[in-house]
Amino acid sequence: MQLAEKLGVTRTAITKWETGDSYPRAEMLPQIAKHLGCTIDDLYAETEVKEAV
Repeated sequence: MQLAEKLGVTRTAITKWETGDSYPRAEMLPQIAKHLGCTIDDLYAETEVKEAV
């Protein structure tokens, strides 16, 4: 099952969250973390982008 379906939001909403165009409501963060198998803090952690050398 897709994350959007599990959370009751559109795929467009998920895409906007991923690109930083919008953000989920604070009360959704525990559900998002649960479905992704991470902590709420992990949702805010920046990922390091490594360039190929």
